[in-house]
Amino acid sequence: MNVKISRSLGAIAVLYFTANFHAQNTTTDTIQKEQKIEEVVMIGYGTQKKSNVTGAISSLKASDLEDIPAGRPEQVLQGRAAGVSVISNSGQPGSAATVRVRGITSFGAGSNDPLWVVDGIVVDNIAWLNQADIEGMEILKDGASAAIYGVSAARGVILITTKKGAKGKLNLSYNGFFGVGSAAKKLDLLDATQYANIINEAISNDNMYSSNPNPLTFANPNSFGRGTDWQDVIFNSAQRSSHDFSISGGSDKSTFYTSFGLYEQQGIVMRDISNYKRLNARINSTHKVLNWLTIGQTLAYTHVKAQGINENGEFGGPLSSAINLDPITPVTVTNGIANQLFPSDYNNPFIVRDGFGNPYGISHFVNKEMSNPLAFQQTQLGRNRYSDDFIANVFAEAKFLNHFTFKSSINGKLSYWGNQGFTPKFYLSPSYKNDTFNSLFRETQKRFDWNTENTLNYQNKFGDHNLSVLLGQGYYEFNIASGQNTTYTNLPVNSWEDASFNFDIAPENRTGNAWDGKETHKTSYFARVVYDYRNKYLFTGTMRRDGSSKFGRNNHWGNFPAMSLGWNLSNENFWRKNNIVNSVKLRGGYGVLGNDGIDDFQFASFLVPGSNYSFGNNNINIGYAPSTLENPDLKWERTSQLNFAVDLKLLQNFDLTVDVYRKKSTDILRRVNIPGYVGVTNNPWRNIGDMNNDGLEVSLGYKKNWDDFTISANGNFGYLKNEITRLEDGKDFENFASFQSMGAVSRLQIGAAYGSFFGYQNAGIFQTQAEIDAYKNANGGLIQPNAKPGDFKRTDVNGDGKITEDDYVNLGNSVPKYTFGFTLNMNYKNFDFMIFAQGQAGNKIFQGLRRLDIQDANYQTAILDRWTGAGTSNTVARVTRDDPNQNYTRMSDYYLQKGDYLRLKLVQIGYTLPKNISETIGASKVRFYVTGENLVTFTKYTGYDPEIAGGDTFGIDRAYYPQSRTFLFGANVQF
Repeated sequence: MNVKISRSLGAIAVLYFTANFHAQNTTTDTIQKEQKIEEVVMIGYGTQKKSNVTGAISSLKASDLEDIPAGRPEQVLQGRAAGVSVISNSGQPGSAATVRVRGITSFGAGSNDPLWVVDGIVVDNIAWLNQADIEGMEILKDGASAAIYGVSAARGVILITTKKGAKGKLNLSYNGFFGVGSAAKKLDLLDATQYANIINEAISNDNMYSSNPNPLTFANPNSFGRGTDWQDVIFNSAQRSSHDFSISGGSDKSTFYTSFGLYEQQGIVMRDISNYKRLNARINSTHKVLNWLTIGQTLAYTHVKAQGINENGEFGGPLSSAINLDPITPVTVTNGIANQLFPSDYNNPFIVRDGFGNPYGISHFVNKEMSNPLAFQQTQLGRNRYSDDFIANVFAEAKFLNHFTFKSSINGKLSYWGNQGFTPKFYLSPSYKNDTFNSLFRETQKRFDWNTENTLNYQNKFGDHNLSVLLGQGYYEFNIASGQNTTYTNLPVNSWEDASFNFDIAPENRTGNAWDGKETHKTSYFARVVYDYRNKYLFTGTMRRDGSSKFGRNNHWGNFPAMSLGWNLSNENFWRKNNIVNSVKLRGGYGVLGNDGIDDFQFASFLVPGSNYSFGNNNINIGYAPSTLENPDLKWERTSQLNFAVDLKLLQNFDLTVDVYRKKSTDILRRVNIPGYVGVTNNPWRNIGDMNNDGLEVSLGYKKNWDDFTISANGNFGYLKNEITRLEDGKDFENFASFQSMGAVSRLQIGAAYGSFFGYQNAGIFQTQAEIDAYKNANGGLIQPNAKPGDFKRTDVNGDGKITEDDYVNLGNSVPKYTFGFTLNMNYKNFDFMIFAQGQAGNKIFQGLRRLDIQDANYQTAILDRWTGAGTSNTVARVTRDDPNQNYTRMSDYYLQKGDYLRLKLVQIGYTLPKNISETIGASKVRFYVTGENLVTFTKYTGYDPEIAGGDTFGIDRAYYPQSRTFLFGANVQF
C-alpha cells in the first residue's frame, strides 16, 4: 500500500493511521469468522455491541497500549482518538498531560479535565494508575453517551477497565525497558561576544536621544569569545526504566490478576533535582460463589516519590536562568580571581561552592531570580514530594429470573501525600539570597473519597426486538480530608543531609498549621433504555438526576436527559450488497450534561476572622465579617450537545466514521468583581457566561491480510471552533493570562475563542524620522510621539489618532483548531515495526522566554536581524534599554509564532523469538524491541517545544521544560 503524507501542516491533509501487519498464515475462511465476532464497548454501567452504539465513543484496547512506553497513562490517548486533545504539560518526569474532550467546556469552574472512572470508581486523576494494568479505555464524547454521569460529565467521561484473570493455566508475564534520553533541541542564544556587542548597541541607541548619556558596559566586546553556554550546564542525559510483572489465571469458580510495577525516570534538566519514581501493586479477582451470585474486588496501591523544577515559569529556575543569564559570567571561579572581581560577593560566607571549594559564578549583569543553575541546584537538594494511593472496589452481582441482573458495589480512594524540603542559608546574588536563617519544612495531607452504587439491569429479546433497561442509584462523598505542616528554623546545620526534626530547638523556632477539608455529598438516580429492532433501528434514552451539596438551596437537584437514535441502513432488505459500500449506520443524539467543578460551599457566606476593631478604651477586639456574598441561586453549569454521525464500511477493508457536533455551555460559573466598599474578602460566584464548541471528527480504519502480512489501520482528524458568546452583564471581555510587566496578553472576549491573544498589530518598522512625522492623526498630531527610527509602527485600529489598548486586536487562538496523527504497525514473520506521529495546527504560541524587567538579559540570535539603519529590517525593532516606544514591553504580534507541528513521536522495531526457541525456557512468547521517542519535530516554532499546554492557559511559553528524545531497549516475556 502506498500512503502519501503531505509535508504541509494543513490539518485536513493529514490523518491519523494505526496499521498492524501480522506475520501469520491466515485463510480467508478464518478471516471471515474473525470479522463476525462482535466488538463490545463500555457505555457506562454496562456494555453494548459496537455495531449498535448510537453515541460518540472512542475505544482503546490493551493491544493498542502495550507497546507504548508512556510515563503516565493519559499520554497514550494522544493522537489516538478524534476530538480528544492531549498536550503534555511539560517534559519533566511524572508531569501530567492536559486532556480535553471536544474542546474547552468552561472558563471559570475549575479545570476542564474529563471525569475519570476506573473500574467504576470516580477518581480525580489517574496518575496512580499503571498503564500495563489497563484492559481498555472508552471516551464518552457526546452528550448522549456521557449523560449517564450527569452533573460531572460536561467535560467528557473516560472509562477505564483494568485487566482481569481468565480460567485456564497460570499466566506469567514481564514487560520492561531501559533507555536514555537527552534534549532534542537547544535555543540559539547569543554567545559572549555577540551579547556584549548587543548590550553596547542598546546603550548607544539610548544615548542618541539622551542628554545624559551612559558609558558603554564593555570596552572590548570581542575579547570575550564564546563564553559560557548555560544550556550545556543544565541539560544532561537521563535514564528511564520500567518493569512490569503480572500473574493471572483461574478456574470455573474463581479468576485473579495480580501485577507489580516499577517505573523510574530522570529529567533531562538537572536530573539531581528533576526525577520521578513510581511503585505499583494490584490484585483483581472474581469468584462465582453460587450459580446466580458472583462477587469480586479490585485493589491497587501506588507510591510515588518525585523531585521537580519550575516547569514553565519565567521567574527563576534552571531553564529560565539558562536562557536569560549572560554568557560572560563563568560557571565557577577560583578564589584568587573571585577576590579580584567582586570581593563583597565572593567573600560572602554563604556563597555556594562546588566540590573543590570554588564559588559558583555570580552574574552582575543579570540579577533578580536569575542565578547560576549549579548553585541553585545545591539549594534544592533533598526537596521531594510523595504520594500513597489506595484504590479499592468490592462488588456483588446477582442474576435472577433469567433476565435480571442486580449489582451492588462500594468504591473508594484513600490518598496520602505531602512534600518536604530544607532551605539552607545561601548567597546566589545580591538580590537572591537567604542569609538570615535556614528552615526545614514538611507537609502531610490525606483525603478519602468513597461511593456506593446499585444497579438493576433487565435484558431480553422478544422476537426481533432487543431491550435493555437499567435502573441505578448512587451515593458519593468527596474530600474527607485533613492536613498539617511543620517548619523548624535556625537549625544548627546547613545541609539537607544533616537536617532533621529531631533537633531540640527553641519553641519560637517551631511553627505549625493544621486544617480539615470540606466534605461534599452527592446523591444520584439514573435510568437508561437501550432498544433495537432487528439490529436496524436503534434507540438509547438516558435520564440522570443528581443532588449536590455544592450548590445553593434553590438548586440542589438537577436533571440530565439524553436520547440518541441509530439506523443500520445496510441491514434493510432494500439494501443491495456490494463490494464498495459494505455497511452504513446513521446516528444522532442530544444530551444535557453538568459541570460542578467548583470548590465546596461557594454559594454560602461564612464569618471569617480578620476584621478587628477598637472599642471603648481603644482596646483591639477580634472581629468577624462575611467572607463573600451569599448566592442561594448558584447552580451547575449546563452543557447541551448535539451530535450527528455516519459509520461506513468500505471496500471490505476500510472503516470510516464522521461526527459533526455542537457543544453549548451555558450558565458558566465564574467569580464576579464587586466594589471594595461592599466589605467582603472574596468575590462571589455567579452563573455568568456562555460558550460554544463546534467540531468535526473523522476516523478512518483499514484492515487486510496477505499471506505473511496482516494490516489494520485506524485514523482520526479533529477540527474545533470555539467561541465565547456571553460574559458577565455589560462586559465585552475579561483579561485572562498575563505575562510579567506586560500585563494581560490574552482575553475572554465575546465573539472570540477561549484564551485568544490580544495586542497591538504591528505595521512594520519606522525606517526614518520622516515616516514617524508622517504618521499623524486628523488633528495633525503624531500618533506615536515617542517613536524613533527602528521602532515598531502600531496600527491605529479604532482611528482615534493615538495608540492605546483600545487598539488591541485578536492576534490568534491559543487552543489548537486541528489535531491529527499517524501510526503504522507491521509484522513480517517474527519481525514487527511501528511508527507513530501526531501533531496539531491552527494555534499561536506566545514566546515569553526573555525577562522584560532585566535590561541586560540575554537574547536569542533572532535579535541579530534587528533594525540597525534604514532598510535593514522591517520585523525586528532596534535594541534599546529604555524602550520608549514599548517595542518589547507591550503585547504585540511580535511575540506570537505559529504553533503548528508534526512530530515523529514513536518508532519501534521488534523481534519475537521462534516458538521452538522460547519454549526451551518454558516461555510462550519472547520479544525484544528497540524504541525511539520524539525523534524529529517539523515546526516553525523557535522555542524548545511547540507542544505547549500549561493547564487551562494554553500557549504561553515562559521557559517550557521540553520533552526528551529517548532511545529505549525492551523485552516482553510471557510464560
